Amino acid sequence: MKFLTSLFFLILSIFSFGQHNPKSIELVDYSDFPFAKANIKIDGSNNTNDLKNNLLDITKEHWDTTTYNPYKNVKVNFPLEIKFSDSLYTPPINFKKVVTSRYGWRRGRAHRGIDIDLVTGDSVVSMFDGIVRLAHYTRGHGRTVVVRHYNGLETVYAHLSKYAVKANDTIKHGQLLGYGGTSGNARGSHLHLAVNYKGISINPEYLFDFSEQNMVHSKNIWVTKNWVQPGLHNSKRQTKLTVLHTKEEAIASLETRKKVYIVKRGDTLSGISSNNNVSIASICRSNYIRRTTPIKIGQRLILEYTF
Repeated sequence: MKFLTSLFFLILSIFSFGQHNPKSIELVDYSDFPFAKANIKIDGSNNTNDLKNNLLDITKEHWDTTTYNPYKNVKVNFPLEIKFSDSLYTPPINFKKVVTSRYGWRRGRAHRGIDIDLVTGDSVVSMFDGIVRLAHYTRGHGRTVVVRHYNGLETVYAHLSKYAVKANDTIKHGQLLGYGGTSGNARGSHLHLAVNYKGISINPEYLFDFSEQNMVHSKNIWVTKNWVQPGLHNSKRQTKLTVLHTKEEAIASLETRKKVYIVKRGDTLSGISSNNNVSIASICRSNYIRRTTPIKIGQRLILEYTF
């Protein structure tokens, strides 16, 4: 009986202490508690709807999960502006990037990307946030992953040995896409990295610095036709870069600059083209000659540049 009496008074005292003024609500400041240190931000914007709208924006047109280029009938007007939200990108491999073959003319064919050295099984990750549009075997490229990004660009990761994602996956920059390899038409293990806009390839080195800095050349960059034509570039060396920040700069860059080249002993059109970073077609057009026209020592050739 004594136990029950003691328990009754104990309970009564607890309720009396906790309900000093039952009609009021007392707010407690938890800011100094450990669990309050998490970086949580709540505001009035509807983040979920914003995210859904972004997803719809990049998937509502020409979204094809089996075709490498779904933009075959789309006309792109130049110059065009590409915008980036950050001045850095995530490198597609997690070690030093060695470019073994560049964007340009190679062995009589257009090489529409750059080759980065790796070992079969090395991890390949996405350069930016986006959605996987294609994770499929394609002719020449072998096992290929194409990621569409929120600024309209698509990055292509080819010659993979294994996939780590599938079509329609939403991914973050740095997320694993697959593993390097030699699938498709590859001479040794490497990553073929291409950057496309509405199906048109852009010289990746015009957009990105592939040194250890991992920099985007400009958060607002204008692209002219000169940077989407492999025939104007040499796969053995990097084209001299002049980054265009405004539309006015892009238009002004299209003014042709000419150089006079004097033919030396042993010169060929192919050699002149390669050494001076100008296409054979351009040399022939500027000098009213054909590819089969013999050139002579001391002959003056006009080389035209539009970069």
